[in-house]
Amino acid sequence: MAAKNIPKIVLGVTGSIAAFRAADLASAMVQEGWEVHAILTADGARFLTPLTLAALTHRPVHTSLWEEGEGGRMSHLDLAGSADVVVVAPASADCLARAAHGMAGDTLGAVLLATRAPLLFAPAMNTQMWQHAATEANVKLLQGRGALLAGPSDGKLACGAVGPGRMAPVAEIISLVKQVLTEKK
Repeated sequence: MAAKNIPKIVLGVTGSIAAFRAADLASAMVQEGWEVHAILTADGARFLTPLTLAALTHRPVHTSLWEEGEGGRMSHLDLAGSADVVVVAPASADCLARAAHGMAGDTLGAVLLATRAPLLFAPAMNTQMWQHAATEANVKLLQGRGALLAGPSDGKLACGAVGPGRMAPVAEIISLVKQVLTEKK
């Protein structure tokens, strides 16, 4: 069991080509001395393996809504209740839509709905998806509830398009998490 003064970060990884950058983010979080618990969605696992995240965080990766926690409790409720910050990086358009509308059909959705910890999303998607009215409305709804955003950054995307949609740099996400942790004290 972690000491109470060690920040507990829940890191959600969704289905975006930027998922490979979540490995660097998880590593950077561990190097900060934070206890990192990764949630990998089914779509995220198409880009990054649970083994990679487990090796970097030194903890099992959560992939199923039906995992049992200690004493028969549901692990997603334990994660939601003990998180100091929940970071979703990359946050796909689908993830943002599900979070905005309280959909809890997977581990990440259930944690996002059940937690009272600050939420930080690092969107990553095609520029047209990012600029779509539905995504803009979902982001506005999430921000209206207090969620923070890191990025997205502008640049050349994996699909070849140029514009906003790149996941924010790891250093920027780490800086925002530090800010949130400082504000919580």
